[in-house]
Amino acid sequence: MEKHSAGTSPQDAAQTLNALTDDRERLASAIQVPRALLAAFGGLAAWWVATAAGTTPGENYEPPTSGWLALVGILVTLHLIQRETGLRLRTMGSRAGFAVAGIIAVCLVLFSVSLGLVASGMIWVVALTSLTAFVTTTWLAGIAYRSAVDRLRHG
Repeated sequence: MEKHSAGTSPQDAAQTLNALTDDRERLASAIQVPRALLAAFGGLAAWWVATAAGTTPGENYEPPTSGWLALVGILVTLHLIQRETGLRLRTMGSRAGFAVAGIIAVCLVLFSVSLGLVASGMIWVVALTSLTAFVTTTWLAGIAYRSAVDRLRHG
């Protein structure tokens, strides 16, 4: 039986690889879904969409400056998720990238719709667009999170 330069047999290498695969599976199964933190993303999105209600769309429109606070909130939430689960943004995978792009697109569309509603005098309907932003963002953040866990599980 031939030995490799490291002194391990192919059977030993296969056993080690299987043990590592089992460890990845066990680690991925042990990660708890941070539902409150995923809902925090939804809350931040809803808050940002709701800021349209406090604007005066039209010729002298000035965008709300609270968008920067939402960005800080997102970064803090990302840090908390990384600290709690160990998952990093870079390792989330393409499905997560599409989910994040979807979050951005949906929030921009809902903010624009909210501006139109405010301009039409239907400020109360912004509550519905904000609720839609919350639900959609929380759902898509869950998809991105599951993508990261799947990527951890499968290497």
